[in-house]
Amino acid sequence: MTIKDNSRAVELGSKVAYEIYIRSFNDSNGDGVGDLRGIIERLDYLADLGVDYLWITPFFVSPLKDGGYDVADYRNIDPVFGTMDDFDELVREADARGIGLMLDMVFNHTSDQHEWFQKALAGDPKYQAYYLLQDPKPSAPDEPPTNWDSKFGGNAWAWSPEMGKWYLHLYDVSQPDTNWRNPELRAELADVLKFWKDRGVKGFRFDVINNISKPAVFEDDHEGDGRRFYTDGEHVDEYLRELVHDGGIDGMMTVGEMSSTTIEHCIEYSKPENHELAMAFSFHHFRVDNVNGNRWSKAKPNIPMLRDTFAGWQERMTEAGGWNAVFWTCHDQPRPATRFGDDTTPESWQRSAKLLPTCTFLLRGTPYIYQGEELGMVNPGFTSIDQYRDVESINYYHIMQDVEGKSEQEAFDIIAYKSRDNGRTPVQWDDSPNAGFTTGTPWIDVAANYTRLNAKAEMGDPDSIYAYFKKLIALRKAEAIIQAGDVRFLDSPADKVIAYERTLDGERLLVQCNFSGEEQPSIVCEGGEVLVSTYDEPGDAAVLRPWEGTARIWR
Repeated sequence: MTIKDNSRAVELGSKVAYEIYIRSFNDSNGDGVGDLRGIIERLDYLADLGVDYLWITPFFVSPLKDGGYDVADYRNIDPVFGTMDDFDELVREADARGIGLMLDMVFNHTSDQHEWFQKALAGDPKYQAYYLLQDPKPSAPDEPPTNWDSKFGGNAWAWSPEMGKWYLHLYDVSQPDTNWRNPELRAELADVLKFWKDRGVKGFRFDVINNISKPAVFEDDHEGDGRRFYTDGEHVDEYLRELVHDGGIDGMMTVGEMSSTTIEHCIEYSKPENHELAMAFSFHHFRVDNVNGNRWSKAKPNIPMLRDTFAGWQERMTEAGGWNAVFWTCHDQPRPATRFGDDTTPESWQRSAKLLPTCTFLLRGTPYIYQGEELGMVNPGFTSIDQYRDVESINYYHIMQDVEGKSEQEAFDIIAYKSRDNGRTPVQWDDSPNAGFTTGTPWIDVAANYTRLNAKAEMGDPDSIYAYFKKLIALRKAEAIIQAGDVRFLDSPADKVIAYERTLDGERLLVQCNFSGEEQPSIVCEGGEVLVSTYDEPGDAAVLRPWEGTARIWR
């Protein structure tokens, strides 16, 4: 493979981003919800960890039906999260620590409480053109325009009696999709970027941005759920180039969440010569524990499939000049220490929670840490559906019973494994009440294990998961081979082993990861030195110990 634009690789490959799901990060005023001042209070912690960017989930005015991803005002801050003065102080304090802020832009849809949609409901044709509306069919006025599914369950169209029209909502019914064919809408969104850039924002994450280009004519999908008609639509590249140019963000730290995408599309989205985005999030590795392609199912991760997924994205993106965001989780996923590791015993939890970043932090790309991942936080072990808050999870809890015929317990077991809320419980700062997250009642329950699993305990332990993350971050900043080296996946010596090598300027780095609680054979190579390992003491070179991840370098 040929590495293209090595200077860009060094720039992006030396950075580490940290995602803050603001509602659950740190509450400064005791109302049970995380806020901007809560982030300010924890900036020294984040600086100690060594991250370069903070991606903060939406804190804009919102009815919060989808955790803030239902935006009612892109230019103002919801009072539950703070004030503009708080935001400006956060920018200054983060800048002083060498940390840039990345804001989460939800441009595929708005809240139905947004001024634009409210004006559309009132009959204003200008703002009706901001959304995707369809007249009723003369022959079947009660039928939606197409049979497309909403990603949150049910049909993707909702009837508006005020307008006498159907509106598209690929997500919740309260999140009408925007009409990117309208240049006035696109100009408004570019102005939003300029507004926040002028306030000191250093980067942007774009939510489900590859869904923005809908077809000119809507038709039924007789093969699937409708996504083939709008995923990576024909004008996405054009719209992104225009947004980046008009928003004045070319060259900034930008990443797009790409739903149900392909490698080839993500190459185009992230190639520097296209002037679109710096990198892409893809989610194909989250399919490895689905059953027959169904996300709402429960199975052990398929490690050979995981290896092949990583290999395909890493090698092809490198070859073609694209750039990956590398990550195990985000606010939309359960905790990786439970999902991909083993949290059943303290030893297996610590080993596997260190193995996971060993595998991804040494890949080619920009690593993203999700809050609490650096502590090895696990799924909370909720015992009742009443403890969940996520609209998608609650919808599918009922769909699995009412449509798929699962029992109440079967449906709950899947929610307890896969729900987004598993990753949204409050960060566990210490062993005080509510894990130090709030002095009030948290908006969602704190995991019961906070008395032993918390930041205060781990920061004082040189063998902790937190200390291991710090080591990996420091290595990425120090080693050019990690930042910009070529990548090639190797034939695995066993099904539970993922192995790959990085090469640059005569150096070679061999990474091997055992995704199991049993010993597995390793690739034996003479010489070199251990750069990092999940075990302190050396072992048999021919064997990978349980949950062992190791990287050996030849200089």
